[in-house]
Amino acid sequence: MHRHHNGLKTAGLLGLLTALILAVGYWVGGSGGLVFAVVLSLALNAGSYFFSDKLALRSMGAQPVSEAEFPALYQIVRELATDAGQPMPRLYVSPSLQPNAFATGRDPQHAAVAVTVGITQILDRRELRGVIGHELSHVYNRDILISSVAAALAGIITMFAQLAIFLPLGGSDDDDGPNMGSLLLMLILGPLAASIIQLAISRNREYQADASGATLTRDPLALASALEKIQYGAQRRPLPADGQLATSAHLMIANPLRTGGIAGLFSTHPPMEERIKRLHQLAAVTGTGPVQFQR
Repeated sequence: MHRHHNGLKTAGLLGLLTALILAVGYWVGGSGGLVFAVVLSLALNAGSYFFSDKLALRSMGAQPVSEAEFPALYQIVRELATDAGQPMPRLYVSPSLQPNAFATGRDPQHAAVAVTVGITQILDRRELRGVIGHELSHVYNRDILISSVAAALAGIITMFAQLAIFLPLGGSDDDDGPNMGSLLLMLILGPLAASIIQLAISRNREYQADASGATLTRDPLALASALEKIQYGAQRRPLPADGQLATSAHLMIANPLRTGGIAGLFSTHPPMEERIKRLHQLAAVTGTGPVQFQR
């Protein structure tokens, strides 16, 4: 059910992008613009589906790493993937000193897990294992397709909003500089549309990934301890809310952006304190058991 629901949401987001492009194309260029918009929408939909993982990885400057470079990371991921009966994902490391991690890709066979240099510096092996369990659960719960496509589409809509400055939306031809109508679209409607798409991703997915990851690792308190350190480190080293990173922030295990303002209003991350509380409750009432993933 979870997988089917995410499939419907992905189709809905791609349909929204198509409708937006067709409307803009007809508005700007009439019938000729509509034909161009059809071709453009097909290309962007295909790109969002097949290459959204690359956009997310690029937003954090993540690079593929070998087992010789990060043997402990490979060992953790391989052990957990084997326990879950799933294929080994590709592994990436971002040079960011902010502690964070994310998973991306369209399915378990095309998944990638990325961690930052910062997270490897502040977490011990047990805590890092808890984080990897969380990210792998996003893969196995089929969260990563909807998350990755949402990131790509949000970036595309933001780009369209920025290009609106060149459209004649108010003002006269004699005015110097951009007109107020274009600025309003660029500054308000674009970021708002991108945020609405990000909000299509339920906050419950993080709670579910926490629970599934804790079951996979059989160590809820390890993830709880890791989240405490990650929250503190992310708040100390917030990343700028600009470019592709702003539209990929919802993929991270913790909000990488500075809290407050627009970023805070549209955050897709549930309160870290509640996540930690639930993990402590899970540790108190459960023991070891079979791995179960929401599908």
